[in-house]
Amino acid sequence: MIIETLSTFPDMYESVMGASMMRRAQEKGILDFCAYDLRDWTHDRHRTTDDDPYGGGLGLVMKCEPIFEAYEAITGIDRGAGPVAPTGNEQPKTGPAPKHANGVAPTTIFLTPCGRRFDDALACELSGKERLLFVCGHYEGIDERAYELADYQISLGDYVLTSGELASMVVIDAVVRKIDGVLGAEGGADDESFAQGLLEYPQYTRPASFLGAAVPDVLLSGDHAKIARWRREQQLERTALLRPDLLEGLELAEDDLNFLKSLLQRISDDR
Repeated sequence: MIIETLSTFPDMYESVMGASMMRRAQEKGILDFCAYDLRDWTHDRHRTTDDDPYGGGLGLVMKCEPIFEAYEAITGIDRGAGPVAPTGNEQPKTGPAPKHANGVAPTTIFLTPCGRRFDDALACELSGKERLLFVCGHYEGIDERAYELADYQISLGDYVLTSGELASMVVIDAVVRKIDGVLGAEGGADDESFAQGLLEYPQYTRPASFLGAAVPDVLLSGDHAKIARWRREQQLERTALLRPDLLEGLELAEDDLNFLKSLLQRISDDR
């Protein structure tokens, strides 16, 4: 997979993309990552990417011209914007030579509070794409006309971050771990929280007893069928108690439904 980012602070990606799973994915040739600096497509000596909003108001708004120019250069696709004509002492710039300007459009993603709420299903959907381009906002927002380039508009949740770079790192991490060969264990993401619509079951490792708290006996039994059922019931119980909203519309087997009924009865009796 090719993942590219376009932002005003590309250096923010160095620590995340250069360590742990992300570094290994690149070393294996599974992931090809490149962070572009939006300022490379500006035309003034101050490398300006923002301006005051029309109509007044607080903050600054990111300009659409450098975003369109960068998109055309990175993708090799002409959207008819063309470079902005220089005035005064300005000098035209074309930006760096892109790595993948082959005329094939990437799936372009804008991080915005107005976007679709990011979840595991969307991470799976994006992991099937061959090329992703993240356009990261900053300041008060992005000129609305730039969203014409978006295939997806994504929000992490009902809160505001300083920059789209932070949000894009979360999305990239969640997407890349879904790609075959990235995680050490085959199918390692299959049992994680949300993968099957449920929260993950509790995990334990050595020692078997610590400060009076013991690992559940079933996990020490060696009976794989009993362990599998215990884990499933723990998923159901955790989800019912902590995130009951996840159960809405979820198709469950009869055994699962019976367990949930008995769980709810126990909770009612305890009250």
